[in-house]
Amino acid sequence: MSDFLDFRARGREALLAGRATHDSPMVEGGRRWGASAVLRPAGEVLDRLAALAGTIEAPGHWVHGRRTLHLTLRGLEPYRERIPAGDPLRVVYRDALIEAVDGLAPARVRLSGVSPHPGGVVACGHLEDDTLVTLWKRFAHAMESRGVRHLEHGRVRDRWYVSLVHFAGPLTDPRRIVEWCDAHADVDLGLAELDTAEIVRFVHTGTGIRIEELEAARLT
Repeated sequence: MSDFLDFRARGREALLAGRATHDSPMVEGGRRWGASAVLRPAGEVLDRLAALAGTIEAPGHWVHGRRTLHLTLRGLEPYRERIPAGDPLRVVYRDALIEAVDGLAPARVRLSGVSPHPGGVVACGHLEDDTLVTLWKRFAHAMESRGVRHLEHGRVRDRWYVSLVHFAGPLTDPRRIVEWCDAHADVDLGLAELDTAEIVRFVHTGTGIRIEELEAARLT
């Protein structure tokens, strides 16, 4: 868990100092919540994640349920309300994802501990193998070979997590969130075997978000 110690400390400090940020409903062309490549846990690990998220007292915020808990591989584009089948970029994403997963076994990630950050709360992911890193690199290469570049503005994804809640407005009691995170700082949620990578879009439901799968590719 050492790779999250500094992240957790900075998150606690930000919330207690009143520096929380929050999301708002998606808007066309917005930089947040555009189509993304993700992997979603399943089985007992998902049960534990969903049960844990359900204990967070965060009324008015986006607490994620079973179908929205995910690890992000890459953000792909600004928000679009409609991405129909046959959309040129969607076709690129699908083909690049299929190429990237070829020959890879399911990724193994231990989910252990939670951490606050300025925009929410995450369950911390600790890689048991190099599959996710390999997939991340392969997908970037497959996209670039198809003429799609500068994904995530050059960001290197070196920390993996599952968001349990995104703040959707100003925090009225940040200390309560911090105390909840402190109480669950060492929780062991189990080993997730991630066997499907997906291209998804996010939809605001009025009280949270849901995920709509656009494309999928199996790691076998």
